[in-house]
Amino acid sequence: MAGATISGLTHFDGKGDAHMVDVSDKAVTSRVAVAEGHIKMAKETFDIIAEGRAKKGDVLSVARLAGIMGAKKTPDLIPLCHPLPITRVAVDLTLDPDLPGVRIEGTVKTTGQTGVEMEALTAVSITALTVYDMAKAVDKAMEIGGIRVTLKDGGKSGRYEAK
Repeated sequence: MAGATISGLTHFDGKGDAHMVDVSDKAVTSRVAVAEGHIKMAKETFDIIAEGRAKKGDVLSVARLAGIMGAKKTPDLIPLCHPLPITRVAVDLTLDPDLPGVRIEGTVKTTGQTGVEMEALTAVSITALTVYDMAKAVDKAMEIGGIRVTLKDGGKSGRYEAK
């Protein structure tokens, strides 16, 4: 593992100090990451969003745009992330009456020397936070959860798929 330390954590050097991983010797490859998460809410809140009755506007469209923007701002938010030339960000929101709430999936692609897992996770997180922000006036008890990487492909470590 390139840049690994004794502890196995790549963002710490041998002395335990945080540092940005040197990826200059890594091959430039196509990389993709997919993350998922959800936001649960009261049935009444779900109905307001599903029917487009939120006072702040189209919750899902605004949240999608926020997630895309969030992915692009990941290195500004996560201190040791590399700025990457992102080639694609997609955020899919699915209304799920069984939660009730919204399921979120974020997909990020790049061609570079390091992966885009953090960008996919950020896209999902910012999307969920934006749904919360837009609907908090009617439901402060909404719950964000289940945020995780479901797919990572490309680079030396190869493919990872969540079970």
